Amino acid sequence: MIPYADSLEHLLDEFSRIDRLIRSYFEVFRAELSEPIDEFRGLYISEAEIQTLMKSPGFGTDLKMLPDSGIKETGEARRDINSRKIESLRHGKELRLHTLSELFSLDPFEIDILLIGLAPELDLKYEKIYSYLQNDVTRKRPGVDLALNLLCPTTEVKIKARAYFSRESPLVKNHLVYLEGKETGENSEGQQSLLSTALKVDERIVNFLLEFDEPDQRIRDFSYIIEPKRSFGALVLPEDLKSRLKDSISWHIRNKVPLKFFFEGPDGSGKKITAEAACREVGTDLLIVDSKALLESRFPEIVTLVLRESLLQDSALYLENFNSLLANTGTEIKETKISLKNLLHNLRNFPKGVFLAGNGFFEQKEDLINSGFLSFSFPCPSYLLRKKLWEACLEEDHTLAKDTDLKELASKFRFTGGQIEKAITTAREIARAKNPDIPTLSTEILYESCKARSNQRLSGLTMKINPHYNWEDIVLPKDTLEQLKEICDFVKYRGTVYSDWGFEKKLSLGKGLNVLFSGPSGTGKTMAAEVLACEVQLDIYKIDLSSIVSKYIGETEKNLNKIFKEAEMSNAILFFDEADALFGKRSEVKDAHDRYANIETAYLLQKMEEHEGTVILASNFRKNMDDAFLRRLHFTVEFQVPDEKSRELIWKNTFPAETPLEAEVDFAFLSKFKLTGGNIKNIALSASFLAAGGSGKVGMEHIIRATKREYQKIGKLFTETDFGEYSRHLK
Repeated sequence: MIPYADSLEHLLDEFSRIDRLIRSYFEVFRAELSEPIDEFRGLYISEAEIQTLMKSPGFGTDLKMLPDSGIKETGEARRDINSRKIESLRHGKELRLHTLSELFSLDPFEIDILLIGLAPELDLKYEKIYSYLQNDVTRKRPGVDLALNLLCPTTEVKIKARAYFSRESPLVKNHLVYLEGKETGENSEGQQSLLSTALKVDERIVNFLLEFDEPDQRIRDFSYIIEPKRSFGALVLPEDLKSRLKDSISWHIRNKVPLKFFFEGPDGSGKKITAEAACREVGTDLLIVDSKALLESRFPEIVTLVLRESLLQDSALYLENFNSLLANTGTEIKETKISLKNLLHNLRNFPKGVFLAGNGFFEQKEDLINSGFLSFSFPCPSYLLRKKLWEACLEEDHTLAKDTDLKELASKFRFTGGQIEKAITTAREIARAKNPDIPTLSTEILYESCKARSNQRLSGLTMKINPHYNWEDIVLPKDTLEQLKEICDFVKYRGTVYSDWGFEKKLSLGKGLNVLFSGPSGTGKTMAAEVLACEVQLDIYKIDLSSIVSKYIGETEKNLNKIFKEAEMSNAILFFDEADALFGKRSEVKDAHDRYANIETAYLLQKMEEHEGTVILASNFRKNMDDAFLRRLHFTVEFQVPDEKSRELIWKNTFPAETPLEAEVDFAFLSKFKLTGGNIKNIALSASFLAAGGSGKVGMEHIIRATKREYQKIGKLFTETDFGEYSRHLK
């Protein structure tokens, strides 16, 4: 027996058999017409036709039978086709019609229904033939009644065959065919009989049989197919996770069991590329679908189309953001909950690999495990893995500046692999925009890109500070400056000490950096925080205490939890000004308010220990801080009122270079006033405004008057003798 040359030859051979079946039925149909053929047949019902119908035998009479020659001819054709089909499959030929029957467990009767419905899709002549046989020029597709008449020899067989069109039948359940004209909406079920509905083969099934493999257009906007190219060797993952995955995949392959995994972890942590590598091991493509889109669509139908597409593409299925689908079960209508439960059941029994991915499944984890899915957690990569990811992504990048320290980037920015790839892409775009001819990836551009790619949602809860100060702008004692530089080194080399030198193995919590700046107002605490942020090239956010502290029980904890949660991926410095309002000493419990205040303090201790970023607390009075906080601090920096020499430097540095100063401004005299840097800045600004409205140059007259106003503002007593020879400017 000669095998088929291809799938299309087999399909046309099957159509030839169906065509002979239709022709034989047509001859019988014409022979039994009781009246001459009318050119207006199907447009009206004649009197003669009614008389004939009224005289016809009652219910239960056998249908029109094909002549023996027709039955024999179609039977022989089927046997010949089956023999050639078997021979083709033995030679490794893919026959799409046979594949479809295998995928959806279709029997020969269902295949014939499908072919009858498919005929008008391939040749328009069948539209006219079906219109004639159904006595209705508007019915160009075969009705269920016509299909059953073509395939069923008796009324009894025809009645039993109605089951092929039930909702749970393979043809209807998998949307291989649609029953057009049958109402299914609320309060309309059953308005049209099953026999009067028309058969329409789904367009995606038509394309599949004709070997057009574009995904179904109804799911194309939120899905795509990839051919896996990544291998496990190229994945940068924790070794224990990679080992567990490889062992599990090997077991599934050996036992010919479809992969059923659920991956949980932050976006970009490697879930998708791991699924890709797993599919490469299995030797199958991967259909990726965004589960969020399912919630916005006709849920049960679209889910069926997604599962069907996976079967038609012979691919594994990756449902990303699946946790968002599960999270909506509590608020959705009952039908959606049932559909989701059915989905989990269908996924468990799905013959292809399935990967469910999301940020975290939490309460649903047990349900997924009970449904046969294995759990794998993808954590945020450690410093060592982040360093490997940066190196892997930039390994062959010739535009990278030679002085770029990837260790510092890995240490400061707690990115996932996906975020690192996006940050590098953004950096390349910035480099091309700045210098199209030689787009160099400099350290500055990489930092700019990393900060742009960090979580920006903190800005809705806090106030972002744009640092303007550097080391030259701040005047502090030598020891204090050294402490600040040590803090910078902590941020820069945290990855080296914790990971490369093994200290993280000794610590379960407290891997972040907690710093206290204490001292009177105006002594440079906020400026020092800005200098640090500028030096380590990280964003800094000032916490607005008024929006956090609440008189309502539990609200303060909620607000702080939100801040620390957003800060996890912000890669920014948190700056709590006047922190003793939040981190103050716990008091003796005298009433319910004291008890809850102490609970808030304990909660803050916990969040600070868990946070792996940098937190700076600023307080005017160190003695007001709770001892438990002080024990958890890595640095405590005291900011004192500057001495006379420091004040002179502050006076000189306060006025910008562009400010027109009189030559006689006596900074040595001004340094004798025991003021803080904040006071001096206020005086310099006020003096500048006085000069702008007067002589146009800042002189001692303006500075003395501004100093007087500052003393009055802060409630500090003074006499004219305090101003010496310049007291004349006070009048």
